Amino acid sequence: MDLDLSHPSIEDLRKTAQKRIPKFAFEYLDSATGRELGLKVNRDALDSIRFMPRVLCGRTKADLQTTLMGKTYDLPFGIAPVGMSGLMWAGAERMLAKAAVAHNIPFSLSSVAVASPEDVAPHIGNNGWFQHYPVNSGELRRAMLPRIKASGFHTLIITVDVPEESRRERQRRANLTVPPKADLRTLLEMASRPTWCLAHLREGVMPRMRFFDDYVPTRGRESFTHAGALIRGIPDWEYLRELRQEWEGNLIVKGVLRPEDAQKMVTEGVDCIWVSNHSGRQFEAGPAVIDQLPGIRDAVGTDMPLIYDSGIAWGLDIMRALAKGANFVMVGRAFQYAVAAFGARGVDHLVHILKADIEANMSQLGSEKLYSLSEHLLRTG
Repeated sequence: MDLDLSHPSIEDLRKTAQKRIPKFAFEYLDSATGRELGLKVNRDALDSIRFMPRVLCGRTKADLQTTLMGKTYDLPFGIAPVGMSGLMWAGAERMLAKAAVAHNIPFSLSSVAVASPEDVAPHIGNNGWFQHYPVNSGELRRAMLPRIKASGFHTLIITVDVPEESRRERQRRANLTVPPKADLRTLLEMASRPTWCLAHLREGVMPRMRFFDDYVPTRGRESFTHAGALIRGIPDWEYLRELRQEWEGNLIVKGVLRPEDAQKMVTEGVDCIWVSNHSGRQFEAGPAVIDQLPGIRDAVGTDMPLIYDSGIAWGLDIMRALAKGANFVMVGRAFQYAVAAFGARGVDHLVHILKADIEANMSQLGSEKLYSLSEHLLRTG
């Protein structure tokens, strides 16, 4: 099958993923919170950003190399952390890590992934980032950080926009638990996806949060209460200061929308700020993420790297984020659709989709440099 003909878009990968994985897994991945207005707000705001092409530029060749926090990547996007990635497809985290090295882009492992840091350590090269959910004690955090560092992760991401679990209605209706329940409904859903089941049987373990599970006793725990919920901490500025002192390496703060918060983070010594609304999975009544980028850029100045995520559906969306002030873009759901649809082959194909779309659209603009995209923005008003 020629995927460029059968699956030329992320939406094509999404539809195939939905057919290949159980409903409870797809609903976990695909859903947002509330009426999912956060998804719509992000999409509408991205679609409103337009460019003015320049003609008679001759043949152009886009330079997509990007330097971020002292490391040069071949593309201006990377793989965002997604919890329970291995639930989408057995061994997903290892496939994604290997693809990141092959394409020289960052790979981020969630602290609530199925794979542990040690599982993916042999595959991350120098491209490994680790996403840290705040925990409820400094002692616990200080036990985790050396383990992350020893596994080869040089960059730590602290996610600050999840003070509590959100109520994702679709996820609740799908009866998702971690690990999945062995009840009739779940077993029937799994049986309807035999290829998914076989892949997990070969992996030899039911999907669970292996990193957090190592710090929480399993006996006596309610089925719906996963390890992450039991040891979650609610971050504050003091938590960030302590983490900055304890982590020797690049530190990124993820989940920032207010310019004044970003400005204060600069004074706290963070290395990069990740502008995001968790792709609408936490709070649906906030602003579109892309609309917050210019104000945050103005607040932190030109030297502080900014990462964007939320709502990326085309390479063109990556260009929009870069034009509005981001230095780099991270892509979450799309990589999970890709690995669920076609495994490692799907991940490579997604990288191709995004890269080819950026190159084609930059040619239309008559632009060769990512930093010049803002010059092509169509000004309104």
